[in-house]
Amino acid sequence: MSKVFDQKDWTKPAAMAIPKGGVFPGKVEQGRYGPIFPKTPACYGFSIMAKVIPGREEVFYEYARNIEKTIAAQPDALAVLKLHYLRWVLFPIKGDNYFMYQGIFDTDFDKYTEDAVSLFAATGITTVFENLEGFPEDWATNAPAFIKFVREHQCPSFLEYGEYPFVSAEEIKKALRVKAALSDMLDQMQ
Repeated sequence: MSKVFDQKDWTKPAAMAIPKGGVFPGKVEQGRYGPIFPKTPACYGFSIMAKVIPGREEVFYEYARNIEKTIAAQPDALAVLKLHYLRWVLFPIKGDNYFMYQGIFDTDFDKYTEDAVSLFAATGITTVFENLEGFPEDWATNAPAFIKFVREHQCPSFLEYGEYPFVSAEEIKKALRVKAALSDMLDQMQ
């Protein structure tokens, strides 16, 4: 890493250039399923791109609507994943449709993917990834196969930026609760 970052100083925006391949030579930490990608000012995360099985595009939109309904009914349904953001994109390349999954979260890659498999198994929910070419049929009982697929389709970023670097989703929510409490207190003083 060319610069040492103070992961406690959230007051100054930070950007991190990441070497090709997504890890810093000489500083690669091995996880259970391969190298751990570094925590960046945006926290942890990954992006994958994979080809959609032809004719399955509408399933992605249906799945998105189902997640929207699930979160409306049970806001903490995905809490175990420690997510900041998810972004899903479908796009064409040379007549084929591809899916891009981007996630930013507070845990390392291994924990996030293991938690995702456990969450799906516990709830009986399937993953939209089942509609991607090459996705393992036994993913729900074979976390290493799921993780292998994700790693093989991972597109490491080469720059990550954080306006409030290294801050967890829980810290953000806590700060917003404090803000709301102070606002309420000030309103009562008027």
